[in-house]
Amino acid sequence: MRHWRLDRPQPAGQFDLSRVTGLVGAIGHDDANALASEVLHALGPATSVSQCTIFAYEFGNRPRTVSVADHRGGRFLRDVADTYARLFYVLDGNQQIVTAAPADRPDPSLVLHWQTSADIAHEGYRNAWYSQPDVSDRLSLLLQPAADIWLSVNLYRVRDAGNFLPGEIEFVETLAPLIGHAARHHYALRGQSQMGIPQMMLARLRGLCPDLSKRELDALRGVLEGHTAAEIAERMGVKPSSVVTYQKRAYQRLGISSQRQLFALCVS
Repeated sequence: MRHWRLDRPQPAGQFDLSRVTGLVGAIGHDDANALASEVLHALGPATSVSQCTIFAYEFGNRPRTVSVADHRGGRFLRDVADTYARLFYVLDGNQQIVTAAPADRPDPSLVLHWQTSADIAHEGYRNAWYSQPDVSDRLSLLLQPAADIWLSVNLYRVRDAGNFLPGEIEFVETLAPLIGHAARHHYALRGQSQMGIPQMMLARLRGLCPDLSKRELDALRGVLEGHTAAEIAERMGVKPSSVVTYQKRAYQRLGISSQRQLFALCVS
Protein backbone atom coordinates (compact mmCIF):
# COMPACT_ATOMS: atom_id res chain seq x y z
CA MET A 1 0.00 0.00 0.00
CA ARG A 2 1.52 3.32 -1.01
CA HIS A 3 0.43 6.74 -2.18
CA TRP A 4 2.12 9.68 -3.89
CA ARG A 5 1.29 13.18 -5.12
CA LEU A 6 1.00 14.01 -8.81
CA ASP A 7 2.15 17.60 -8.54
CA ARG A 8 3.19 17.96 -12.18
CA PRO A 9 1.96 15.03 -14.24
CA GLN A 10 3.73 14.87 -17.59
CA PRO A 11 1.51 14.02 -20.59
CA ALA A 12 2.95 11.35 -22.84
CA GLY A 13 1.95 9.44 -25.94
CA GLN A 14 -1.21 9.70 -28.02
CA PHE A 15 -4.80 9.47 -26.91
CA ASP A 16 -8.13 8.80 -28.63
CA LEU A 17 -10.04 12.11 -28.79
CA SER A 18 -13.40 10.30 -28.67
CA ARG A 19 -12.60 9.07 -25.17
CA VAL A 20 -11.93 12.62 -24.04
CA THR A 21 -15.20 13.77 -25.60
CA GLY A 22 -17.15 11.04 -23.82
CA LEU A 23 -15.60 11.86 -20.47
CA VAL A 24 -16.31 15.58 -20.85
CA GLY A 25 -19.87 14.81 -21.95
CA ALA A 26 -20.49 12.82 -18.77
CA ILE A 27 -19.83 15.87 -16.57
CA GLY A 28 -23.15 16.86 -15.00
CA HIS A 29 -25.02 14.06 -16.82
CA ASP A 30 -28.45 13.10 -15.46
CA ASP A 31 -27.34 9.46 -15.29
CA ALA A 32 -25.41 9.31 -12.03
CA ASN A 33 -23.26 6.43 -13.29
CA ALA A 34 -22.30 8.03 -16.61
CA LEU A 35 -19.07 9.53 -15.29
CA ALA A 36 -17.70 6.27 -13.87
CA SER A 37 -18.68 4.51 -17.09
CA GLU A 38 -16.77 7.03 -19.20
CA VAL A 39 -13.73 6.74 -16.94
CA LEU A 40 -13.68 3.02 -17.74
CA HIS A 41 -14.06 3.80 -21.44
CA ALA A 42 -11.27 6.38 -21.33
CA LEU A 43 -8.83 3.96 -19.75
CA GLY A 44 -9.79 1.27 -22.22
CA PRO A 45 -8.31 -2.24 -22.35
CA ALA A 46 -4.78 -0.90 -21.83
CA THR A 47 -5.10 -1.17 -18.05
CA SER A 48 -7.55 -4.09 -17.64
CA VAL A 49 -9.61 -1.91 -15.29
CA SER A 50 -13.04 -3.52 -15.02
CA GLN A 51 -14.80 -1.48 -12.33
CA CYS A 52 -14.89 2.15 -11.23
CA THR A 53 -16.44 3.79 -8.19
CA ILE A 54 -16.46 7.47 -7.27
CA PHE A 55 -17.00 8.41 -3.63
CA ALA A 56 -17.42 11.76 -1.89
CA TYR A 57 -15.99 12.18 1.61
CA GLU A 58 -17.87 15.16 3.01
CA PHE A 59 -17.31 16.90 6.37
CA GLY A 60 -15.93 13.79 8.05
CA ASN A 61 -19.06 11.73 7.33
CA ARG A 62 -18.94 8.23 5.91
CA PRO A 63 -18.41 8.27 2.13
CA ARG A 64 -21.31 8.77 -0.26
CA THR A 65 -21.46 6.91 -3.58
CA VAL A 66 -21.47 9.41 -6.46
CA SER A 67 -21.05 7.12 -9.48
CA VAL A 68 -20.30 3.43 -10.22
CA ALA A 69 -19.63 1.41 -13.36
CA ASP A 70 -18.96 -2.29 -13.89
CA HIS A 71 -18.29 -3.97 -17.24
CA ARG A 72 -20.59 -6.78 -16.07
CA GLY A 73 -23.53 -4.41 -15.51
CA GLY A 74 -26.25 -4.84 -12.91
CA ARG A 75 -26.43 -3.61 -9.31
CA PHE A 76 -23.64 -5.78 -7.92
CA LEU A 77 -21.03 -3.03 -7.68
CA ARG A 78 -23.55 -0.51 -6.29
CA ASP A 79 -24.41 -2.96 -3.51
CA VAL A 80 -20.71 -3.56 -2.79
CA ALA A 81 -20.16 0.22 -2.66
CA ASP A 82 -23.03 0.61 -0.18
CA THR A 83 -21.56 -2.14 2.01
CA TYR A 84 -18.18 -0.41 1.93
CA ALA A 85 -19.73 2.92 2.98
CA ARG A 86 -21.61 1.27 5.84
CA LEU A 87 -19.03 -1.11 7.26
CA PHE A 88 -15.51 -0.93 5.88
CA TYR A 89 -14.56 2.61 4.86
CA VAL A 90 -12.66 3.25 8.12
CA LEU A 91 -10.29 0.37 7.20
CA ASP A 92 -9.48 1.82 3.77
CA GLY A 93 -6.16 3.48 3.04
CA ASN A 94 -8.10 6.25 1.28
CA GLN A 95 -9.74 7.18 4.57
CA GLN A 96 -6.34 7.46 6.23
CA ILE A 97 -5.19 9.91 3.56
CA VAL A 98 -8.38 11.95 3.82
CA THR A 99 -8.34 12.24 7.61
CA ALA A 100 -4.62 13.05 7.75
CA ALA A 101 -4.98 16.09 5.46
CA PRO A 102 -5.74 19.57 6.84
CA ALA A 103 -9.50 20.15 6.65
CA ASP A 104 -9.48 23.93 6.44
CA ARG A 105 -7.35 24.44 3.31
CA PRO A 106 -7.88 22.29 0.18
CA ASP A 107 -4.74 21.01 -1.52
CA PRO A 108 -4.82 21.36 -5.35
CA SER A 109 -2.52 18.34 -5.78
CA LEU A 110 -3.77 15.02 -7.06
CA VAL A 111 -2.94 11.96 -4.96
CA LEU A 112 -2.65 8.44 -6.37
CA HIS A 113 -3.10 5.57 -3.90
CA TRP A 114 -2.28 1.97 -4.80
CA GLN A 115 -3.81 -0.76 -2.62
CA THR A 116 -3.66 -4.52 -3.26
CA SER A 117 -5.66 -7.31 -1.66
CA ALA A 118 -2.51 -8.32 0.23
CA ASP A 119 -2.57 -4.93 1.97
CA ILE A 120 -5.96 -5.67 3.58
CA ALA A 121 -5.65 -7.40 6.95
CA HIS A 122 -9.40 -7.41 7.71
CA GLU A 123 -10.87 -10.59 6.23
CA GLY A 124 -14.40 -9.24 5.82
CA TYR A 125 -13.20 -6.12 4.01
CA ARG A 126 -10.85 -8.14 1.77
CA ASN A 127 -13.60 -10.60 0.84
CA ALA A 128 -16.21 -7.91 0.17
CA TRP A 129 -14.01 -5.64 -1.96
CA TYR A 130 -11.45 -7.97 -3.54
CA SER A 131 -12.33 -11.66 -3.40
CA GLN A 132 -16.05 -11.56 -4.24
CA PRO A 133 -15.79 -8.89 -6.99
CA ASP A 134 -12.76 -10.80 -8.40
CA VAL A 135 -10.40 -7.84 -7.99
CA SER A 136 -6.60 -8.02 -7.62
CA ASP A 137 -5.81 -4.42 -6.70
CA ARG A 138 -7.01 -0.82 -6.88
CA LEU A 139 -5.67 2.53 -7.93
CA SER A 140 -7.44 5.51 -6.36
CA LEU A 141 -7.17 9.07 -7.59
CA LEU A 142 -7.93 11.44 -4.70
CA LEU A 143 -8.60 15.16 -4.98
CA GLN A 144 -9.96 17.88 -2.73
CA PRO A 145 -12.49 20.18 -4.47
CA ALA A 146 -13.24 22.20 -1.33
CA ALA A 147 -12.37 22.47 2.34
CA ASP A 148 -13.34 19.30 4.23
CA ILE A 149 -14.49 17.56 1.02
CA TRP A 150 -12.59 14.83 -0.86
CA LEU A 151 -13.39 12.79 -3.94
CA SER A 152 -11.91 9.40 -4.75
CA VAL A 153 -12.01 7.86 -8.23
CA ASN A 154 -11.30 4.17 -7.67
CA LEU A 155 -10.09 1.87 -10.44
CA TYR A 156 -10.30 -1.88 -9.86
CA ARG A 157 -8.31 -4.40 -11.87
CA VAL A 158 -9.64 -7.86 -12.64
CA ARG A 159 -7.86 -10.66 -10.77
CA ASP A 160 -6.89 -12.67 -13.87
CA ALA A 161 -4.85 -9.70 -15.13
CA GLY A 162 -2.72 -9.56 -11.98
CA ASN A 163 -1.58 -6.40 -10.27
CA PHE A 164 -1.00 -3.10 -12.05
CA LEU A 165 2.28 -2.94 -13.96
CA PRO A 166 4.52 0.17 -13.91
CA GLY A 167 3.58 1.13 -17.47
CA GLU A 168 -0.12 0.88 -16.65
CA ILE A 169 0.30 3.07 -13.58
CA GLU A 170 2.11 5.63 -15.74
CA PHE A 171 -0.83 5.56 -18.16
CA VAL A 172 -3.24 6.32 -15.29
CA GLU A 173 -0.92 9.10 -14.13
CA THR A 174 -1.05 10.62 -17.62
CA LEU A 175 -4.87 10.67 -17.58
CA ALA A 176 -5.13 11.69 -13.92
CA PRO A 177 -5.48 15.46 -14.56
CA LEU A 178 -8.27 14.86 -17.10
CA ILE A 179 -10.13 12.42 -14.84
CA GLY A 180 -9.58 14.62 -11.79
CA HIS A 181 -10.93 17.77 -13.45
CA ALA A 182 -13.93 15.83 -14.79
CA ALA A 183 -14.73 14.50 -11.31
CA ARG A 184 -14.27 17.92 -9.74
CA HIS A 185 -16.63 19.67 -12.18
CA HIS A 186 -19.18 16.85 -12.09
CA TYR A 187 -19.31 17.12 -8.31
CA ALA A 188 -19.81 20.88 -8.54
CA LEU A 189 -22.69 20.43 -11.01
CA ARG A 190 -24.38 17.27 -9.74
CA GLY A 191 -22.60 15.77 -6.75
CA GLN A 192 -23.45 18.49 -4.28
CA SER A 193 -27.12 18.44 -5.30
CA GLN A 194 -27.15 14.70 -4.50
CA MET A 195 -26.18 15.50 -0.92
CA GLY A 196 -29.28 14.93 1.18
CA ILE A 197 -30.65 16.90 4.09
CA PRO A 198 -29.19 14.43 6.65
CA GLN A 199 -25.65 14.99 5.30
CA MET A 200 -26.06 18.76 5.53
CA MET A 201 -27.45 18.42 9.05
CA LEU A 202 -24.49 16.24 10.00
CA ALA A 203 -22.12 18.82 8.57
CA ARG A 204 -23.70 21.42 10.83
CA LEU A 205 -23.49 19.16 13.89
CA ARG A 206 -19.84 18.40 13.20
CA GLY A 207 -19.17 22.11 12.84
CA LEU A 208 -20.82 22.75 16.21
CA CYS A 209 -18.98 19.87 17.87
CA PRO A 210 -15.79 18.67 16.10
CA ASP A 211 -15.21 16.11 18.89
CA LEU A 212 -18.05 13.87 17.67
CA SER A 213 -16.61 10.48 16.69
CA LYS A 214 -17.42 8.73 13.42
CA ARG A 215 -19.51 6.14 15.24
CA GLU A 216 -21.46 8.88 16.99
CA LEU A 217 -21.99 10.67 13.67
CA ASP A 218 -23.21 7.45 12.06
CA ALA A 219 -25.68 6.96 14.91
CA LEU A 220 -26.90 10.56 14.59
CA ARG A 221 -27.27 10.15 10.85
CA GLY A 222 -29.57 7.19 11.41
CA VAL A 223 -31.70 9.29 13.75
CA LEU A 224 -31.87 12.14 11.22
CA GLU A 225 -32.91 9.68 8.51
CA GLY A 226 -35.72 8.38 10.71
CA HIS A 227 -34.36 4.87 11.39
CA THR A 228 -34.87 2.85 14.56
CA ALA A 229 -31.97 1.78 16.78
CA ALA A 230 -32.23 -1.77 15.37
CA GLU A 231 -32.08 -0.50 11.79
CA ILE A 232 -29.12 1.77 12.58
CA ALA A 233 -27.35 -1.13 14.30
CA GLU A 234 -27.75 -3.32 11.23
CA ARG A 235 -26.28 -0.62 8.99
CA MET A 236 -23.37 0.01 11.36
CA GLY A 237 -22.70 -3.67 12.09
CA VAL A 238 -23.10 -3.27 15.85
CA LYS A 239 -25.68 -4.12 18.53
CA PRO A 240 -28.73 -1.86 19.10
CA SER A 241 -27.49 -1.21 22.64
CA SER A 242 -24.26 0.17 21.18
CA VAL A 243 -26.25 2.53 18.97
CA VAL A 244 -28.08 3.86 22.02
CA THR A 245 -24.74 4.38 23.75
CA TYR A 246 -23.35 6.31 20.74
CA GLN A 247 -26.49 8.44 20.63
CA LYS A 248 -26.30 9.27 24.34
CA ARG A 249 -22.63 10.21 24.05
CA ALA A 250 -23.38 12.41 21.05
CA TYR A 251 -26.28 14.12 22.80
CA GLN A 252 -24.06 14.78 25.82
CA ARG A 253 -21.37 16.35 23.64
CA LEU A 254 -23.98 18.53 21.92
CA GLY A 255 -25.61 19.57 25.19
CA ILE A 256 -29.03 18.10 24.32
CA SER A 257 -31.14 15.23 25.60
CA SER A 258 -33.74 14.34 22.92
CA GLN A 259 -34.35 13.85 19.22
CA ARG A 260 -36.54 16.96 19.16
CA GLN A 261 -33.62 19.04 20.45
CA LEU A 262 -31.33 17.37 17.91
CA PHE A 263 -33.49 18.47 14.96
CA ALA A 264 -33.91 21.91 16.48
CA LEU A 265 -30.12 22.23 16.72
CA CYS A 266 -29.74 21.22 13.08
CA VAL A 267 -32.14 23.83 11.74
CA SER A 268 -31.53 26.66 14.20
